[in-house]
This record gives sequence, C-alpha cells and structure tokens, in this order.
Amino acid sequence: MTALISMENLLFAWPGQPELLHIARLELAAGERIFIKGPSGSGKSTLLGLLAGIQRASQGRLEVLGQDLSRLSGRARDRFRADHLGYIFQQFNLLPFLSVLENVTSALIFSRHKRARLQAPAREEAERLLGELQLPPGLWQQPVHRLSIGQQQRVAAARALIGRPELVIADEPTSALDTDNRAAFIELLFNECNLQGSTLVFVSHDPHLEPLFSRVVSLPELNKVPPC
Repeated sequence: MTALISMENLLFAWPGQPELLHIARLELAAGERIFIKGPSGSGKSTLLGLLAGIQRASQGRLEVLGQDLSRLSGRARDRFRADHLGYIFQQFNLLPFLSVLENVTSALIFSRHKRARLQAPAREEAERLLGELQLPPGLWQQPVHRLSIGQQQRVAAARALIGRPELVIADEPTSALDTDNRAAFIELLFNECNLQGSTLVFVSHDPHLEPLFSRVVSLPELNKVPPC
C-alpha cells in the first residue's frame, strides 16, 4: 500500500523546552485505521499537530500525501490542512451559536478543493453525514451549544468528514463518553471513512478502544526521548 504519511528522524521541541519527540521512522498507509496510544503528556496531541501542519518539526522529514510539510510556509500548511485534512478536536471546537448544519458546512468555506469533491450540494452532503452519524434531523437547525456532548461529537465528526478529506485526525474525541457510546461512535466513524476512502489516525489513552483498530502504535515505545 502507498504510504500516506512518512516520517524519518523527526524531532520536535517547544521553544526553550527540552526535546519532546524523536521518532526515527514511521509510515502509515493510505486507507489504514491507526490507533496511537500513550499516557497524558506523552506528546500525542503534538504529533497530531505536526501531521496537520499546525506545528513544524524542529528537524527531520515529515511527508503527508507526498508533501514535505517542513518545506511549506505557515500559510501553505494552513491551506494544505484546509484542503486535505479533517480534524476532530478533543473539545470539538464547534462554533456554539451557529446551527448544526452551519457548523458542518463551515469546513468548506476556506477550501475550494473540498467543495469540488462534494458529490451533492453542501447542505445535502451535510445532511447525509449527520444522518449516517445518527444525529436526528430535528436537531439540525438547532444552535450547537444546545446539544449534548455525544451529539456535539457527531457534529464535529461530520464537519471533519465533509469534502472527503484524504486524512482524518481524531484527538481523543471520545474521552467524555461511556464505553458503549465510544465503541458505537468509532464504528460509525469507520463506516464513513470507508465510504469516503479516508485514512483515520485516532489518538487516545484508553486501552479499551485498541481492539477496534487494525493497527496500534505506542507513542512511548516509538519516541526515542526518554519519559520525564
């Protein structure tokens, strides 16, 4: 399978801080469903930030979809992220006073690439995703701050998936849910990623989720920086 993500001798440190990540080599194939595990503070969210181009590596090579992110300016990385990635944040980062549908379609505003990949008008695609993720239609016009945590989670997932991004990144999005709801949400996420052909990188410290994934990567074992 083609490597969608490839990194070699990747180093990262926050300014004025000791090295946080040193990854000798890691490749993730297109279409994989990857679970990256590690305790709080192990650098999981930082690694996702590097994959998304939010942060830039201090040293080494990081290619996503064949693009070396270390060679891009901050503005170019923002464009790359808007066009090719969907991101489910741990706290969802929804716009609280916009409706559910407006939150989902907001991912298209800054990406002509994603708009071109739509197979239906934006509203119809948003409605399809919300239906697939089992959010009742009666909620679609509601301001998102009125929804439960589980419902907001589905809105965040639909926003990440609209426009058929090649890579979907999920940063502990199930941390506020009970075990049964976590497993159900992940199955829905898998189904939609399969339908759209998206690769999924999912980060969590919850070991109960590992059996749901075909590949598990332990960041503490991968990272050559010794734990504090």
